[in-house]
Amino acid sequence: MTSAAFENIISRDKREQFIGLLNTAFVLLVCLVALYVTGFFDAQRFIEGAPAVKQLLSEMVPPNFDRWEHWVIPLRDTLAMSIAGTALTIVLSLPLALLAAPNTTPNPLVGRVARVILAAFRSVPEIILGILFVAAVGFGALPGVLALALHSTGMVAKFYAEAIEHVDPKPLEAAAAVGASRFQVITHAVLPQVLPQLADITIYRWEYHFRASAVMGIVGAGGIGFELMAALRLTKYDEVSAILLFILICVLVVDGIGSALRKHLK
Repeated sequence: MTSAAFENIISRDKREQFIGLLNTAFVLLVCLVALYVTGFFDAQRFIEGAPAVKQLLSEMVPPNFDRWEHWVIPLRDTLAMSIAGTALTIVLSLPLALLAAPNTTPNPLVGRVARVILAAFRSVPEIILGILFVAAVGFGALPGVLALALHSTGMVAKFYAEAIEHVDPKPLEAAAAVGASRFQVITHAVLPQVLPQLADITIYRWEYHFRASAVMGIVGAGGIGFELMAALRLTKYDEVSAILLFILICVLVVDGIGSALRKHLK
Protein backbone atom coordinates (compact mmCIF):
# COMPACT_ATOMS: atom_id res chain seq x y z
CA MET A 1 0.00 0.00 0.00
CA THR A 2 1.40 3.38 -0.97
CA SER A 3 1.88 6.20 1.49
CA ALA A 4 -0.79 8.30 -0.25
CA ALA A 5 -3.36 5.50 -0.06
CA PHE A 6 -2.59 4.97 3.63
CA GLU A 7 -2.99 8.70 4.29
CA ASN A 8 -6.33 8.68 2.45
CA ILE A 9 -7.56 5.87 4.67
CA ILE A 10 -6.46 7.72 7.82
CA SER A 11 -8.04 10.95 6.57
CA ARG A 12 -11.33 9.21 5.74
CA ASP A 13 -11.38 7.51 9.15
CA LYS A 14 -10.80 10.84 10.94
CA ARG A 15 -13.54 12.48 8.88
CA GLU A 16 -16.00 9.72 9.77
CA GLN A 17 -15.09 10.03 13.45
CA PHE A 18 -15.61 13.80 13.29
CA ILE A 19 -19.01 13.37 11.61
CA GLY A 20 -19.95 10.81 14.26
CA LEU A 21 -19.00 13.25 17.03
CA LEU A 22 -21.03 16.00 15.37
CA ASN A 23 -24.06 13.72 15.15
CA THR A 24 -23.69 12.72 18.81
CA ALA A 25 -23.34 16.35 19.87
CA PHE A 26 -26.44 17.29 17.86
CA VAL A 27 -28.51 14.52 19.49
CA LEU A 28 -27.32 15.57 22.96
CA LEU A 29 -28.16 19.20 22.19
CA VAL A 30 -31.67 18.27 21.07
CA CYS A 31 -32.18 16.24 24.26
CA LEU A 32 -30.93 19.11 26.46
CA VAL A 33 -33.22 21.58 24.68
CA ALA A 34 -36.18 19.22 25.16
CA LEU A 35 -35.37 18.89 28.88
CA TYR A 36 -35.12 22.68 29.20
CA VAL A 37 -38.40 23.30 27.37
CA THR A 38 -40.24 20.83 29.62
CA GLY A 39 -38.90 22.50 32.77
CA PHE A 40 -36.55 19.74 33.89
CA PHE A 41 -33.86 22.24 34.93
CA ASP A 42 -36.27 24.31 37.05
CA ALA A 43 -34.94 23.37 40.49
CA GLN A 44 -37.50 25.58 42.24
CA ARG A 45 -40.37 23.40 41.06
CA PHE A 46 -38.69 20.28 42.46
CA ILE A 47 -38.07 22.02 45.78
CA GLU A 48 -41.66 23.25 46.03
CA GLY A 49 -43.01 19.83 45.09
CA ALA A 50 -40.96 17.88 47.64
CA PRO A 51 -43.43 18.36 50.56
CA ALA A 52 -46.35 17.20 48.39
CA VAL A 53 -44.40 14.11 47.32
CA LYS A 54 -43.52 13.37 50.95
CA GLN A 55 -47.18 13.71 51.98
CA LEU A 56 -48.31 11.47 49.13
CA LEU A 57 -45.79 8.77 49.97
CA SER A 58 -46.82 8.86 53.63
CA GLU A 59 -50.43 8.20 52.58
CA MET A 60 -49.42 5.37 50.24
CA VAL A 61 -47.33 3.46 52.77
CA PRO A 62 -48.17 0.91 54.04
CA PRO A 63 -50.34 -0.48 51.20
CA ASN A 64 -53.88 -1.49 52.12
CA PHE A 65 -54.79 -4.95 50.80
CA ASP A 66 -58.14 -5.22 52.63
CA ARG A 67 -60.11 -5.23 49.34
CA TRP A 68 -57.82 -7.62 47.43
CA GLU A 69 -60.73 -9.99 46.70
CA HIS A 70 -62.38 -7.23 44.68
CA TRP A 71 -59.31 -6.89 42.45
CA VAL A 72 -59.00 -10.51 41.30
CA ILE A 73 -61.81 -10.37 38.72
CA PRO A 74 -60.66 -7.01 37.28
CA LEU A 75 -57.14 -8.43 36.99
CA ARG A 76 -58.53 -11.43 35.13
CA ASP A 77 -60.39 -9.06 32.81
CA THR A 78 -57.17 -7.11 32.24
CA LEU A 79 -55.31 -10.30 31.31
CA ALA A 80 -58.15 -11.37 29.01
CA MET A 81 -58.17 -7.91 27.42
CA SER A 82 -54.44 -8.12 26.69
CA ILE A 83 -54.73 -11.59 25.11
CA ALA A 84 -57.81 -10.71 23.05
CA GLY A 85 -56.23 -7.43 21.92
CA THR A 86 -53.08 -9.24 20.86
CA ALA A 87 -55.03 -11.89 18.93
CA LEU A 88 -57.02 -9.23 17.08
CA THR A 89 -53.82 -7.30 16.40
CA ILE A 90 -52.31 -10.35 14.68
CA VAL A 91 -55.41 -10.84 12.52
CA LEU A 92 -55.31 -7.20 11.39
CA SER A 93 -51.53 -6.78 11.17
CA LEU A 94 -50.49 -9.69 8.99
CA PRO A 95 -52.59 -8.80 5.90
CA LEU A 96 -51.68 -5.11 6.22
CA ALA A 97 -48.00 -5.98 6.59
CA LEU A 98 -48.09 -8.09 3.43
CA LEU A 99 -49.70 -5.18 1.60
CA ALA A 100 -47.18 -2.68 3.01
CA ALA A 101 -43.98 -4.68 2.39
CA PRO A 102 -42.44 -3.77 -1.00
CA ASN A 103 -41.66 -7.38 -1.90
CA THR A 104 -45.18 -8.72 -1.23
CA THR A 105 -47.47 -5.80 -2.08
CA PRO A 106 -49.51 -6.14 -5.31
CA ASN A 107 -48.25 -2.76 -6.51
CA PRO A 108 -46.41 0.28 -5.08
CA LEU A 109 -49.59 2.36 -4.76
CA VAL A 110 -51.23 -0.27 -2.56
CA GLY A 111 -48.06 -0.40 -0.47
CA ARG A 112 -48.07 3.36 0.07
CA VAL A 113 -51.76 3.38 0.99
CA ALA A 114 -51.20 0.54 3.48
CA ARG A 115 -48.32 2.43 5.12
CA VAL A 116 -50.44 5.57 5.42
CA ILE A 117 -53.17 3.53 7.11
CA LEU A 118 -50.65 2.08 9.56
CA ALA A 119 -49.29 5.55 10.31
CA ALA A 120 -52.86 6.74 10.98
CA PHE A 121 -53.42 3.89 13.44
CA ARG A 122 -50.17 4.69 15.26
CA SER A 123 -50.90 8.40 15.46
CA VAL A 124 -53.94 8.02 17.73
CA PRO A 125 -53.08 6.95 21.32
CA GLU A 126 -54.95 3.93 22.63
CA ILE A 127 -56.37 6.00 25.51
CA ILE A 128 -58.14 8.27 22.97
CA LEU A 129 -59.35 5.25 21.02
CA GLY A 130 -60.60 3.80 24.30
CA ILE A 131 -62.70 6.90 24.96
CA LEU A 132 -64.13 6.75 21.43
CA PHE A 133 -64.97 3.05 21.65
CA VAL A 134 -66.52 3.47 25.11
CA ALA A 135 -68.80 6.08 23.58
CA ALA A 136 -69.54 3.75 20.65
CA VAL A 137 -70.04 0.33 22.29
CA GLY A 138 -70.40 1.16 25.99
CA PHE A 139 -68.39 0.36 29.09
CA GLY A 140 -66.54 -2.90 29.66
CA ALA A 141 -63.56 -4.77 28.29
CA LEU A 142 -64.70 -4.72 24.63
CA PRO A 143 -63.77 -1.06 23.95
CA GLY A 144 -60.40 -1.71 25.57
CA VAL A 145 -59.74 -4.68 23.29
CA LEU A 146 -60.72 -2.69 20.20
CA ALA A 147 -58.60 0.30 21.22
CA LEU A 148 -55.52 -1.80 21.96
CA ALA A 149 -55.86 -3.80 18.75
CA LEU A 150 -56.39 -0.81 16.48
CA HIS A 151 -53.50 1.21 17.90
CA SER A 152 -51.14 -1.77 18.05
CA THR A 153 -51.94 -2.79 14.48
CA GLY A 154 -50.21 0.37 13.30
CA MET A 155 -47.03 -0.56 15.18
CA VAL A 156 -47.04 -4.35 14.87
CA ALA A 157 -47.87 -4.36 11.15
CA LYS A 158 -45.01 -1.90 10.58
CA PHE A 159 -42.58 -4.27 12.30
CA TYR A 160 -44.06 -7.24 10.44
CA ALA A 161 -43.64 -5.40 7.12
CA GLU A 162 -40.01 -4.53 7.88
CA ALA A 163 -39.27 -8.17 8.73
CA ILE A 164 -40.97 -9.33 5.51
CA GLU A 165 -39.12 -6.70 3.49
CA HIS A 166 -35.71 -8.09 4.52
CA VAL A 167 -36.32 -11.78 3.76
CA ASP A 168 -33.94 -13.61 1.44
CA PRO A 169 -35.35 -13.03 -2.08
CA LYS A 170 -33.97 -16.28 -3.52
CA PRO A 171 -36.72 -18.58 -2.17
CA LEU A 172 -39.34 -16.13 -3.49
CA GLU A 173 -37.75 -16.14 -6.94
CA ALA A 174 -37.47 -19.93 -6.93
CA ALA A 175 -41.12 -20.39 -5.96
CA ALA A 176 -42.27 -17.92 -8.61
CA ALA A 177 -40.07 -19.62 -11.22
CA VAL A 178 -41.82 -22.98 -10.77
CA GLY A 179 -45.24 -21.39 -11.24
CA ALA A 180 -46.32 -20.78 -7.63
CA SER A 181 -49.15 -18.31 -7.12
CA ARG A 182 -48.67 -15.15 -5.06
CA PHE A 183 -50.45 -16.80 -2.13
CA GLN A 184 -48.20 -19.87 -2.38
CA VAL A 185 -45.09 -17.71 -2.54
CA ILE A 186 -46.16 -15.96 0.66
CA THR A 187 -47.09 -19.15 2.53
CA HIS A 188 -44.12 -21.26 1.40
CA ALA A 189 -41.30 -18.77 0.82
CA VAL A 190 -42.01 -15.64 2.89
CA LEU A 191 -43.72 -16.69 6.11
CA PRO A 192 -41.37 -19.60 6.98
CA GLN A 193 -38.48 -17.11 6.97
CA VAL A 194 -40.12 -14.52 9.20
CA LEU A 195 -42.29 -16.56 11.58
CA PRO A 196 -39.74 -16.50 14.45
CA GLN A 197 -39.43 -12.70 14.15
CA LEU A 198 -43.18 -12.24 13.93
CA ALA A 199 -43.68 -14.40 17.01
CA ASP A 200 -41.05 -12.40 18.90
CA ILE A 201 -42.73 -9.11 17.98
CA THR A 202 -46.14 -10.50 18.96
CA ILE A 203 -44.96 -11.66 22.38
CA TYR A 204 -43.39 -8.31 23.13
CA ARG A 205 -46.64 -6.60 22.14
CA TRP A 206 -48.65 -8.90 24.40
CA GLU A 207 -46.46 -7.87 27.33
CA TYR A 208 -47.11 -4.25 26.42
CA HIS A 209 -50.83 -4.89 26.08
CA PHE A 210 -51.09 -6.13 29.65
CA ARG A 211 -49.55 -2.92 30.97
CA ALA A 212 -51.69 -0.81 28.63
CA SER A 213 -54.83 -2.75 29.61
CA ALA A 214 -54.33 -1.67 33.20
CA VAL A 215 -54.62 1.95 32.04
CA MET A 216 -57.63 1.42 29.76
CA GLY A 217 -59.90 0.96 32.77
CA ILE A 218 -59.35 4.62 33.64
CA VAL A 219 -61.55 5.61 30.68
CA GLY A 220 -64.21 3.01 31.49
CA ALA A 221 -62.83 0.09 29.48
CA GLY A 222 -62.91 -2.32 32.41
CA GLY A 223 -60.09 -4.16 34.12
CA ILE A 224 -57.97 -3.26 37.11
CA GLY A 225 -57.60 0.30 35.84
CA PHE A 226 -61.22 0.96 36.85
CA GLU A 227 -60.45 -0.02 40.44
CA LEU A 228 -57.28 2.09 40.35
CA MET A 229 -59.20 5.14 39.14
CA ALA A 230 -61.89 4.64 41.79
CA ALA A 231 -59.25 4.57 44.54
CA LEU A 232 -57.61 7.71 43.13
CA ARG A 233 -60.90 9.59 43.02
CA LEU A 234 -61.60 8.67 46.64
CA THR A 235 -58.00 9.67 47.57
CA LYS A 236 -57.41 6.21 49.06
CA TYR A 237 -53.73 6.28 48.27
CA ASP A 238 -52.98 3.25 50.44
CA GLU A 239 -55.28 1.23 48.17
CA VAL A 240 -53.66 2.84 45.12
CA SER A 241 -50.24 1.58 46.20
CA ALA A 242 -51.68 -1.88 46.87
CA ILE A 243 -53.28 -2.03 43.41
CA LEU A 244 -50.02 -0.85 41.83
CA LEU A 245 -48.18 -3.65 43.60
CA PHE A 246 -50.78 -6.12 42.30
CA ILE A 247 -50.21 -4.81 38.78
CA LEU A 248 -46.42 -4.98 39.23
CA ILE A 249 -46.58 -8.64 40.27
CA CYS A 250 -48.78 -9.49 37.29
CA VAL A 251 -46.49 -7.58 34.92
CA LEU A 252 -43.50 -9.54 36.20
CA VAL A 253 -45.40 -12.82 35.70
CA VAL A 254 -46.45 -11.83 32.16
CA ASP A 255 -42.88 -10.74 31.32
CA GLY A 256 -41.58 -14.06 32.64
CA ILE A 257 -44.06 -15.99 30.50
CA GLY A 258 -43.08 -13.90 27.49
CA SER A 259 -39.37 -14.56 28.06
CA ALA A 260 -40.03 -18.30 28.38
CA LEU A 261 -42.03 -18.30 25.14
CA ARG A 262 -39.28 -16.47 23.29
CA LYS A 263 -36.65 -18.94 24.51
CA HIS A 264 -38.88 -21.85 23.45
CA LEU A 265 -39.34 -20.39 19.97
CA LYS A 266 -35.60 -19.93 19.53
